[in-house]
Amino acid sequence: MAGKSDYLEALILNRCFKAGAIGTLAAGPFLSLHTAALVDAGTGAEVTGGAYARKSTVATDWTVSGTSPTQVANATAQAFAAPTANWGTVTDVGIWDAATAGNLLYMATLTTSRIINSGDGAPSFAAGALVFTED
Repeated sequence: MAGKSDYLEALILNRCFKAGAIGTLAAGPFLSLHTAALVDAGTGAEVTGGAYARKSTVATDWTVSGTSPTQVANATAQAFAAPTANWGTVTDVGIWDAATAGNLLYMATLTTSRIINSGDGAPSFAAGALVFTED
């Protein structure tokens, strides 16, 4: 069966989430929220306005496993700013290499979409809620 080794998977995940040996990120990675499905090209209606900004993370916010399947998960809770306007129904989350524009690294559809309106409080992901897998 063709595929990547656990070693290569861990290198890729360490590069994307922990600024490891393959290369370095200037900052981040950054979490994004979307009201439409993300696609490989990096399109998919990112939330705008109402105090929304991508959530910056640091290397210690992520844990990379070394076993098959190789995964990365958020080791700490990740909270966005509280919305000051309606953000709509958030269906997807993205991982980017920049605070604005940049390159989409990973994407996921939320198990349960969430309507986020002004005054709802800061949307957040509990530790371990965001898991990305390299098979």
